[in-house]
Amino acid sequence: MNSIQLKIENKIATITLNRPEVFNSFNRDMALSLQSILDDCENNSEVRAIILTGNGKAFCAGQDLKEVTDPELNPGFKKILEEHYNPIITRIRSIKKPIIGAINGVAAGAGANIALACDIVVAHEKVSFIQAFSLIGLVPDSAGTYFLPRLIGFQKAQALAMLGDKISAEEAERMGMIYKMIPLDSFEEETNKLALKLANMPTKALGLIKELFNKSMTNTLEQQLALESKIQIEAAQSEDYKEGVAAFIEKRKPNFKGK
Repeated sequence: MNSIQLKIENKIATITLNRPEVFNSFNRDMALSLQSILDDCENNSEVRAIILTGNGKAFCAGQDLKEVTDPELNPGFKKILEEHYNPIITRIRSIKKPIIGAINGVAAGAGANIALACDIVVAHEKVSFIQAFSLIGLVPDSAGTYFLPRLIGFQKAQALAMLGDKISAEEAERMGMIYKMIPLDSFEEETNKLALKLANMPTKALGLIKELFNKSMTNTLEQQLALESKIQIEAAQSEDYKEGVAAFIEKRKPNFKGK
């Protein structure tokens, strides 16, 4: 059974973590496979939006601890971080296509932080998020200490990292950790509808928006204003901008191509 499943339909790539017997926890094969599939989606011009989700009861329980406790399998934390999780996070943030984290079950440890690195995160009402690292004597990785305080504030983020509290999807939405909680019975339908909306939007502009928000994490105000000017000029030269203006003037629905 493939540890990662990929389906491409209606300009949407659905990437599914597929080790349900271990709550989609990562081993080396799964981490490297996810990187390869993300690269394929980035380079496939037919893909205009990406959904990242999990198979079974969990989204992802983080690292497969059997791998790190088996002397024959253990790649070591240096390799796990530098070759597994860090490249996954870098890809999620650098791909100039919208990525929806469709959180279908518990997201713990690195799984929670991979979820939070996505552009738009949705979860159903049964989902929970756990910064589980401290519960086994570790510290957050996979950019958890980068994104979490920026999403919910320094004090709350540090408390969650230290205490390992379980946060419901409802509370995650309330505190701004995720975009939206969706009822379980309509979760897949609403997620696909959201992805289809993104896939039919001017996706070149969406990629540029993503680039701007990435740089805003470290830029000064002056640097960000200069970057907005530069990227706005680039966006104004796109075919999608021309189509959007023409459709507005002609009072018709635009047909964006992502170019």
